[in-house]
Amino acid sequence: MELVNSSWSQPPTLLLTGIPGLEAIQIWISIPLCVMYLVALLGNCTILFVIKTTPSLHEPQYIFLSMLAATDLGLSVSTLPTVLNVFLLNHREIEFHSCLTQMFFIHTFSCMESAILLAMAFDRFVAIRNPLQYTVILTPPRIIQTGLGAVVRGVMLMVPLPILLKRLPFCKDVILSHCYCYHPDVMKLACGPVRVNIIYGLSLVIFSFGIDSIFIVISYILILNTVLGITSKYGQRKALNTCVSHIFTVFIFYVPLIVLALIHRFGKFTSPLLHVTMANLFLFLTPVLNPLVYSLKTKQIRSAVHKIMKGREHFLN
Repeated sequence: MELVNSSWSQPPTLLLTGIPGLEAIQIWISIPLCVMYLVALLGNCTILFVIKTTPSLHEPQYIFLSMLAATDLGLSVSTLPTVLNVFLLNHREIEFHSCLTQMFFIHTFSCMESAILLAMAFDRFVAIRNPLQYTVILTPPRIIQTGLGAVVRGVMLMVPLPILLKRLPFCKDVILSHCYCYHPDVMKLACGPVRVNIIYGLSLVIFSFGIDSIFIVISYILILNTVLGITSKYGQRKALNTCVSHIFTVFIFYVPLIVLALIHRFGKFTSPLLHVTMANLFLFLTPVLNPLVYSLKTKQIRSAVHKIMKGREHFLN
């Protein structure tokens, strides 16, 4: 089947890319990828199950964590079909509209995760600054409104992306740089005017990820200022210790995202292998590491998981 035709307004299919130069061993690369997907799915499902079934974890901090786990699950499920198709089955074709749909969900879940990370930063600020007013300020209705706000914002901001791409003619190559559909990657294949797409994409990044990251930094400046006001060294360490997991999560989410955006902006100066590496880090780091970090670092979750596992062993015996 001919994949490139200058008369097309839209290509019927696009071609995804695995790891350039390592096509012969992609079947072996699929093994660790399957393990990472398994860890991401099981880990985040465990977090959701533990928080739902443990009354003592029905607090704002853990409710926000369950939102983060649900978002990571959505991100993993959105990319799993194409990633495993490319690496496990060497099936690289993806239908054009399916690509736009996947792109929409990837960017929507990413935007939602950014908003939830901001909410978690505010949660830590309130818990440290006003511990006695913690549950009064972060009431269940407000937490639900925050979660719904993250969903609505993500959907509303990302809906124009596939619409703006559909209006463009595609007469260039149909080979994408990644094993999933990413907006800047799809946009570069268009041969029509993409100025509106570029402006909207840049505005979207600034007014979602950019503003979120600024407010996260501000939250931690205020947290640090509050912690320095605590006279006890033990109290300072204890307060900061409650933020470690969140700080790590923010780091592993934003760093690959920023680097990937820069690579697409200055991609001609970088190797294809760097493209793929950062794309996969963006894809796997947060869904895989978040449940591990919070399970290992948070005593309450660790104890709840242990209790559930112990109860299951007792039931089986």
